[in-house]
Amino acid sequence: MRPRPPGTIKVGSIVGVDVLVTSSWFLIAGLIAVVLAPRVDAVQPGLGAWKYVAGLAFAVVLYLSVLLHEASHAIVARHYGYPVSSITLHFLGGATMIEGEARRPKHEFWIAVVGPITSIAVGLLAIPLWFVTPDGVLRLCVEGLAGANLLVGVLNLVPGLPLDGGRVLKSAVWGISGNAHRGTIAAGWGGRITAVLALAWPLFMQHVLGVTPSLFDYLLAFIIAVFLYSGATASMQGAKLRRRLPGIVARKLARKTLAVPEEMPVAEAVRRAQESGSGGIVTLDRSGDPIGIVNEAALLAVPEERRPWVAVSTIARSLEAGLTLPVGLAGEDLIRAITRLPAHEYLLLEEDGSIYGVLATADVDRAFTERHQ
Repeated sequence: MRPRPPGTIKVGSIVGVDVLVTSSWFLIAGLIAVVLAPRVDAVQPGLGAWKYVAGLAFAVVLYLSVLLHEASHAIVARHYGYPVSSITLHFLGGATMIEGEARRPKHEFWIAVVGPITSIAVGLLAIPLWFVTPDGVLRLCVEGLAGANLLVGVLNLVPGLPLDGGRVLKSAVWGISGNAHRGTIAAGWGGRITAVLALAWPLFMQHVLGVTPSLFDYLLAFIIAVFLYSGATASMQGAKLRRRLPGIVARKLARKTLAVPEEMPVAEAVRRAQESGSGGIVTLDRSGDPIGIVNEAALLAVPEERRPWVAVSTIARSLEAGLTLPVGLAGEDLIRAITRLPAHEYLLLEEDGSIYGVLATADVDRAFTERHQ
């Protein structure tokens, strides 16, 4: 099970995916309650402190619609076979954690575009409700729900990462050029340009719309600009890294491995490994099946004078699930596999289950570094 990110609270699950809320959500919920309080007081006077409760209730309803937006991403991603680990609601909306990059432009397009479509649909469905809802707090809630969802849906279609529209642009460029990297770079620049435009929004308000921006407008524009620019930049950097990942192949990095009985003394195992030129040692049970992998650091920590009296099994880590990997893994699949269960060594197996060799994390790190110099 993937550990929950720090600062998050699990509040339930939807379509089998954990729903997490960050501590920043409570800040924005309180801010919404304070900002809406004068409007609530205007449409339904005399509520007193309950006007803040009404504002808080609206924040909950608003984020439930954000949850629908994110759940639609999760449903389509799982439809195409991508694991989804969590949905997180945070200060600026929500995020769906989909494991792995899209394999086809079509997948990228539909996983991305379904979110804005869902938000726009919620907004359009709320509009007729406004006409049949009596005046007061409830009507204000319906009005806000319609406006907020339409705004979120349309703004998310802006063609720049990390917005959904950026992923739509990426899928289009990818489909036309046949190059996912080129699509990400184009969408990343779209995100950077959008960030600059967001930062300039208060100036647009003042000089074009004739509205004097408040301190809150400047602060919000700055936060959104930073979010967009940093997200776009991270996506571009990630694309550059993934472009080089295919060159990292488990089979090429594997160390020749010696298989020995688990009761063999360390000294004898080391002697045989040196004679055969092996860089890894695996322990076998009585039936000849691999059950452990010797940790290099633990081996070096055993004094030479004690090695004849210490069984090799005492410095071997049991081969739990995740420590045996197919030798054919490469690129992003390999990186994802070794990050699921961090370890110093992994046992690589052929398709028939036979031992091919040992993969050391240090060798993967070295190969990754060399390809980025």
